[in-house]
Amino acid sequence: MANVFKYLKSYQYIKLLKSARRAYSSTVDVEKIRNFSIVAHVDHGKSTLADRLLEITGVIKPGNENSQVLDQLPVERERGITVKAVTASLNYKYNNENYLLNLIDTPGHVDFSNEVVRSVTACQGVILLVDANEGIQAQTVAVHSLAKRNNLIIIPTLNKVDLPRANPEKVKQQMKSLFKIDPETVLSISAKKGWGVKELLEAVITRIPPPVVDKNKELRANIIDTWHDRYRGVLCLASIVSGTIQMGQQVRWRSDMKQQTVKHLALLRPSEEPVEMAVAGQVVMVGCGPKGGGSVGDQLICAKSALNTKEASAPTVKHMVYAGIYPADQSQHPQLSDAIKKLALNDSAVSVTIDSSPALGQGWRIGFLGLLHLDVFTQRLFQEHQAEAIFTAPSVPYKIRVKGAKNIKQYKGEEVLITNPLQLPESQNIAEYFEPFVKGTIITPTEYIGPVTTLCVDRRGTPLPSNAVDDNMTMMQYILPLSEVVMDFHDTLKSITSGYASFDYEDYGFHSSALARMDILLNGVLVEELSTIVHASRLEYTARHLTGKLKEMIPRQMVQVAIQAVVSGKVYARETLKAYRKDVTAKLYGGDVTRRKKLLKQQAEGKKKMRSVANIKIPRNTFIDVLKR
Repeated sequence: MANVFKYLKSYQYIKLLKSARRAYSSTVDVEKIRNFSIVAHVDHGKSTLADRLLEITGVIKPGNENSQVLDQLPVERERGITVKAVTASLNYKYNNENYLLNLIDTPGHVDFSNEVVRSVTACQGVILLVDANEGIQAQTVAVHSLAKRNNLIIIPTLNKVDLPRANPEKVKQQMKSLFKIDPETVLSISAKKGWGVKELLEAVITRIPPPVVDKNKELRANIIDTWHDRYRGVLCLASIVSGTIQMGQQVRWRSDMKQQTVKHLALLRPSEEPVEMAVAGQVVMVGCGPKGGGSVGDQLICAKSALNTKEASAPTVKHMVYAGIYPADQSQHPQLSDAIKKLALNDSAVSVTIDSSPALGQGWRIGFLGLLHLDVFTQRLFQEHQAEAIFTAPSVPYKIRVKGAKNIKQYKGEEVLITNPLQLPESQNIAEYFEPFVKGTIITPTEYIGPVTTLCVDRRGTPLPSNAVDDNMTMMQYILPLSEVVMDFHDTLKSITSGYASFDYEDYGFHSSALARMDILLNGVLVEELSTIVHASRLEYTARHLTGKLKEMIPRQMVQVAIQAVVSGKVYARETLKAYRKDVTAKLYGGDVTRRKKLLKQQAEGKKKMRSVANIKIPRNTFIDVLKR
């Protein structure tokens, strides 16, 4: 009986504690809310700083076992990078008043800049974190520019000031030179040891203003992230712009007239803490059941709201790289399809369209923001959904202006986006080609300016005016073709600068370029899957590379195989794959030479006849090896 009483007592305590938390969450003063993000270059200490903030606010206990708390994906912990922007609602007491701090830890790599863009739209300020050892890097320039465009309050902060090589004064001068930041306003911290983090947290409260919202108006909440739960369906992270939301409330998506019921409502601390109600200014998790899912960029509004449904739209994402994905075996197609849908829901930056290949079967064409984005998507597909897939070589999108041909009359005079070389019409029907370009920013030590300039010129880059960061570092900018950047540009840059240079790029639009479609012929027969789009200056190099690779990959046949790389009927490179040859004269042990000539002549005639009717069979694995990254 005593145990039962003890259980009931503890149950009532937990219930009372939860109700107290819900009451606090629902009655929070908007003036005591702060929404902020941590933005920085890769490996400047964002996740470590987030851990210290969680410790100071009492969310986690200090200790090495609680490192990278907000990096919840396996791929994030393995690679040591942040892939998804994660929210944590923190309670903090300052000057005897309770504050609700909504922290968003953002990725630092350019391939996940879409996460940063969506995060800062829900914030009023950012912590701009800079490594006191390495100084300002390329991505630092990009995120500072993003914060300025969104009119956010910037708290400049130097991290890793405890390390022997740290030079805070030098980095402060860099920030003053590039960003016009007063060195007196820059905070110095050590996220690893916790030095200065409390002062930074208080600076967030004093420098960043509360959100400008009105809780007396109708409900309107922007969806900044979505993910799939096995039992609860689609869950959304919503930034409440106006009004209030509570459990059981009737709501609808702005893009859909169908009413939904709020079945799940919680704050992320970062684990879920259920609440009964949330008010304007808060960032909360909302779920409307298995059939009530929304999408990123949509809005959650009151069921009786008269807002125009056509105005709701997802933010525009410009995909830099496209790749084909196919199941390792066609029997796995349904499983892979389900996995891609769930992962695309959690990663709104990808675009998925159905595709097919005679060699690889039914599949999809997927757009990514970069090669690292593609790598992470592949790894998450396997780790989170146990789905094995084949990815073809990545390619960039192009545009063409079509002539008025009869068979493509519907596209006359229009610019058509091409994500697959197979979509290209005949060259005589194309009036003009357009290639995507990017504006690349490189920050490098001055002694490497020569090699960096040579690399950029070799990659068809056009220089822009450069700026000196300080006496030892220079910021160089180039207009570069995207196709020259996405493959191995970053690795080559790191190699020639001994790892000291950093690189970031932004979209620069499509511009007219001299392009051509290169086809691969095997004994005169076109193999569509191996077609590619190449710049005119790279035709011969690409042709030799492709034909040489195919010669190694294609298994020998009973007949000789001619491998040709052809552009508009002109052969730019050829390799010959020798046929298997039976030694028909092996049985001869003497006699007249005419007998030997007769046997060889019969063999040659047989080979000629076979070649005239032969169908070159290329195993599926060969296509995979050639097309694979």
